[in-house]
Amino acid sequence: MEYLMTYGWAILIIAVVLGALFQLGVFNASTFAPRAPPGACQVFRPNGPGNAQVINLEGVCNGELPQYVSIFNGQSYTSISTQWPPSDVTSVLWFESNAISSSYDATLFDLNQNGGSATTIGIYNGNVVGSYWGAAPISGGVVNAGKWYQLALVFNTSSTTQLLYLDGAYIGECASCSMGFPERGYGNGPTTIYLGETFGAGLDSPDTNSLVPLSGGIANVQIYNASLSANEIQALYLEGIGGAPIKLSNIVGWWPLNGNANDYSGDGNNGVPSGVTYTNQWLTGYTPP
Repeated sequence: MEYLMTYGWAILIIAVVLGALFQLGVFNASTFAPRAPPGACQVFRPNGPGNAQVINLEGVCNGELPQYVSIFNGQSYTSISTQWPPSDVTSVLWFESNAISSSYDATLFDLNQNGGSATTIGIYNGNVVGSYWGAAPISGGVVNAGKWYQLALVFNTSSTTQLLYLDGAYIGECASCSMGFPERGYGNGPTTIYLGETFGAGLDSPDTNSLVPLSGGIANVQIYNASLSANEIQALYLEGIGGAPIKLSNIVGWWPLNGNANDYSGDGNNGVPSGVTYTNQWLTGYTPP
């Protein structure tokens, strides 16, 4: 008892310090894992952009954690001029938001084509939400502030079905959802993708026209001209936030956002950041799959 009375305060202080360090992620094994520098892994197309013959990965492509992620401050965005797939399509990204509540809405990914938002992926009422080409949006999967998640939206032209996945798990779908495609001309022509901001009309329903710019982070954005299967979405999630594309013959855009907005799919559709910063202090909130 005398020992505890003499040294108890010191033991308490040590416990408090250790708890604080744990919350800061100091004891997270990922903190000491190797970090991949910008461009460490990229897709090589020996026959030029757009050609999927003899396509392969070059560099260190073992799913190492990226050195940096892109940070959006509630006013910033990244714009990408590209060609949207006129077929099956899958969009995948990792995100983290600083503030999520039942009244918080934010844009993660906005496809602007023919003067409107053909695709919007975001956070709505504390859930993730997504829709291609103005179809009825899919919503679900509660998310929390300060935590990294993987989000995937898939569209299958043959079944006209859209499916939403969160951290590799199926959230919901919209069957017979071809509204606006190709009737409105979506899926054929120059397209601008905005990350962290919306510049179009937003989703049709629920009313997410009020989606605000993101305050948080986005990493590893991938677009495929194919409807990835549930197993493939799960495999991408298990690769982690630094994972490379898994279906190279169908990858049409890859922006790791690891220190820059360059397209590492081999097609050269580099993004243009506006007010976006990149940080290597992002591990807090990330739990490896």
